[in-house]
Amino acid sequence: MKLGICLPHYGRPIEVGRMLEVARAAEDAGLDSVWVTDHVIVPKTANVIYREHMLDPLAVLPWLAGVTRQVALGTSVVILPYRSPIPVAKLLASVDVLSGGRLIVGAAIGWLEGEFEALAVPFKERVSRSEEALELFRTLWTQERPELVTRRHRLHDVVKPRPPLWVGGNSEGALRRVARLGDGWHATATNHDAFRQGVETLGRFWKDARREGVPALSLRIPVLVDGVHRPAVDMELLRGRHVISGSPARIAEELRGFEALGCSHVALEVSYSTYPAILRTIEILATKVRPLVAA
Repeated sequence: MKLGICLPHYGRPIEVGRMLEVARAAEDAGLDSVWVTDHVIVPKTANVIYREHMLDPLAVLPWLAGVTRQVALGTSVVILPYRSPIPVAKLLASVDVLSGGRLIVGAAIGWLEGEFEALAVPFKERVSRSEEALELFRTLWTQERPELVTRRHRLHDVVKPRPPLWVGGNSEGALRRVARLGDGWHATATNHDAFRQGVETLGRFWKDARREGVPALSLRIPVLVDGVHRPAVDMELLRGRHVISGSPARIAEELRGFEALGCSHVALEVSYSTYPAILRTIEILATKVRPLVAA
């Protein structure tokens, strides 16, 4: 199983030097990936960590490509209806090239209705817009001379880098999108039982879609290490979400459970902790948790 962390580019006043320290600490410690998160303009009534001080992930990604050397870079997740998909496909493909092929694209339909309203994107169209974007991404990134006509776009003669495309979301609709349009599933803050059910459901949908091979299985989930975690934000923001917490041994045990279910890559959300706690968490993940997961 591969382990990574979600970069804290939100939820607190932005300190670029601290962000750089976190990204390089993750890479120097031998973790596998660093992930960015997407929101654009969160309503003040939304009780989420992403409401304050959030840098745009599509600006952070090229910066990460320049300040790291070998760690994988991921989006967890880019919200597809918020932007025109063809420029986004170009930007992501460019990051993949500039980073030496290190990009993993996680993508989803979004859920925060007030944010859609602020962006003048019809909330009821989020599924159709997302599926159209996924189809465009796959076509742009896989065909030598892509040609595709969709409801909103027409493609003719463009070029094709190819990062993997993992579709986020835990609903049945999200799993159907994985099977039809993605390379893998990027689940969010779920427990073993729900992840198992998702894998079984996805397997049926994958077979029904007559896809070859098997989908990649991944997960984004908060992690809190006992004796290390110090809150940087209101911890009520985690209410209702599954969290991996406890000693390094307990955390490794839960990660092994996900690995046994086929999960090959986990993006651990560390952004609820203070910067010193994040750096210590990275050290513990690399030196204590990871060896226990591999044992």
